[in-house]
Amino acid sequence: MKKLLLFVTFLTLSAPFMRADEGMWLPSLIGQRIQDMRKNGFRLTAEDVYSVNKASLKDAIVHFGGGCTGEMISGDGLLLTNHHCGYSQIQSHSSVEHDYLTNGFWAMNRSEELPNSGLTVRFLVRMEDVTEAILKGVTDGMDEESRGQLVRTNQEAVVAKAIEGTHYQARVESLFYGNQYFLFVFETYTDVRLVGAPPSAIGKFGGDTDNWMWPRHTGDFALFRVYAGPDNKPAAYSPSNVPYKPKKFFTISLKGVKENDFTMVYGYPGRTQQYIHSQAVNYIQESNPHKIRLRTQRLNIMNEAMAKSPAVRIQYASKNASVANSWKRWQGETKGLIRLQTVAQKRAFEESFTSWAAGKPQYASLVGQLQDLYDELEPYAYAADYHSEALVCVEIVRMAGSISQLLAREERANSEAEQIRSLVSGQLETFFKDYYRPIDQSTFVALLREYLMNVPSRFHSPLIAEQITKYGYSIEMWADELFSTSLFASKEQAMEALHRVDFMDILRKDPAMQLYTAYMDQYNQTVMPKVTALNSAISLLYRGYMRGQMEFQKNKVFYPDANSTLRITYGKVKGYKPMDAVYYEPLSTLDGIMEKDNPDIYDYDVPQKLRDLYHNKDYGRWAVNGTVPVCFIATNHTSGGNSGSPVLNAYGELVGINFDRVWEGTMSDLAYDPVVCRNISVDIRYILFVIDKFAGAGYLLDEMRFSR
Repeated sequence: MKKLLLFVTFLTLSAPFMRADEGMWLPSLIGQRIQDMRKNGFRLTAEDVYSVNKASLKDAIVHFGGGCTGEMISGDGLLLTNHHCGYSQIQSHSSVEHDYLTNGFWAMNRSEELPNSGLTVRFLVRMEDVTEAILKGVTDGMDEESRGQLVRTNQEAVVAKAIEGTHYQARVESLFYGNQYFLFVFETYTDVRLVGAPPSAIGKFGGDTDNWMWPRHTGDFALFRVYAGPDNKPAAYSPSNVPYKPKKFFTISLKGVKENDFTMVYGYPGRTQQYIHSQAVNYIQESNPHKIRLRTQRLNIMNEAMAKSPAVRIQYASKNASVANSWKRWQGETKGLIRLQTVAQKRAFEESFTSWAAGKPQYASLVGQLQDLYDELEPYAYAADYHSEALVCVEIVRMAGSISQLLAREERANSEAEQIRSLVSGQLETFFKDYYRPIDQSTFVALLREYLMNVPSRFHSPLIAEQITKYGYSIEMWADELFSTSLFASKEQAMEALHRVDFMDILRKDPAMQLYTAYMDQYNQTVMPKVTALNSAISLLYRGYMRGQMEFQKNKVFYPDANSTLRITYGKVKGYKPMDAVYYEPLSTLDGIMEKDNPDIYDYDVPQKLRDLYHNKDYGRWAVNGTVPVCFIATNHTSGGNSGSPVLNAYGELVGINFDRVWEGTMSDLAYDPVVCRNISVDIRYILFVIDKFAGAGYLLDEMRFSR
């Protein structure tokens, strides 16, 4: 045990030179990178970046909604994040009468700011290496079940001690596949109000056409405000709450950026897999086309209906964006993996590793064992992918499942019928607000057809086979019957059923719930046990394989894979060459927006007021060389979850907010390529221009702090 701890400590503390650009570094250990950061232009200290003894840059950053990042930009709780991160909140406040998605929303005073039920922001209080405490009592001869139980017990004790006597929350996260453990302590605020959002023609300019692409001209930002109780501590929403006073908020630089300037992204990247086996990469490369095809069909169905109805467009705007995001990323990821020959590179590494490990019993067979497990997992993984991308994407089936789980949970708790009725009613109200049956019915037909063609029959539910036979192998006929009889396809019928004494029995007999139950029973019997068992065995081997890689490559600096914990990545503003004879400059401007302007194309229909500002050159103090800066790219290593992250200059000042990656570099979660991997950020000066000149909400600038 002591030997393992010394091994982990050595790996954590040793930091030979590694180029900037690649890497997602733990803030509490940034002192190990500070020399390299300074060589690349950074001008602050490690203590300025992360500290538990004084206010530091980390205190201005939040985990926004659990899936994005945000940053504090004023002493009165003003928060900046991406438009797409706040999209569901903007959509939830929108209606045909108040179409904030299309027209934007701007609170002209604090009384007009809109509360958002369920939205949270979390500040990191501190992080700490707790490997020794978590592995206390673990021995080399311990079986995995006993080890796992001891680790869980130790984690609970560490968390309990960390939050004792506080209102904080905490969790322990595994790094390097269980070779290291870190404690993260948070403070969570739940009163977060929408302050401003540009129209989608700015905040989502370019839409799915430009998503993951460069050049980019998207003003992807939204403003919220964090509120607290009178003691500045978290409090449930109340009109009497006051703006939160952050320990730290970012100074905004008006100097802008130019090529080769230092940049740092500070945020919560979601998930990367830099150290996985070649067969895992091969599976991703081969399975992506299946998922892309399924989402293409869903998007085509949605897009056709949304184009015909403003109401449907509002209902499905957030859903459509969610489906389209991964759909396009997977395409770029697949192309990038093939171009880099990542599978071949990993196999070559594995051959070298196996040769090195020949005389080391703890490592010698790891590569072969992983290969065997991945081969066994593959058919079940395909079935699992079709599970998540096909039938459970049918809205009435997914909603039936949600209600089924609610009924089971409340009955176990011996809840009163009226309480259950109220909970079901609330879920159905939310569901039907953004539901359009023709989209869902067409989706059911398209996805079920793909499921039946591509998933082996041994994984199919008998109910599906019975229904297909019953309707003469016509999925359309089954769909007509299902959607005309299911309560989950009709708000009127569903709400009427809730008034019945036996409403729970009625819901359970609903054909959509019966389909969900039968499908899930079969899935849980034939797919999930195998997926769970094989992934557990694979994870166990990765713990040793990760240690082996570190021993094998003693001179390599390893950074832990992203896992939605706070990280730092740094690099430089830089263009790139995506193909022969083409070079992309790193900066875009308002001129590029007008070059794309086309009223006949929804994604490129520029708001008239922005056209007027452009034609009149009415840029105010935001003019730079006769135009307005809009976006820029840099070599920062980012991932999903970094959306909304602050992009900082050499002095820790805000110069932009991260919102995307270039399409050619979307394989960076698996393999980083400095030649083409670029993160895309909206320039802070464009954000200020839109707030000031376009929205007329310049009063918000009065609470910000600027550096010139």
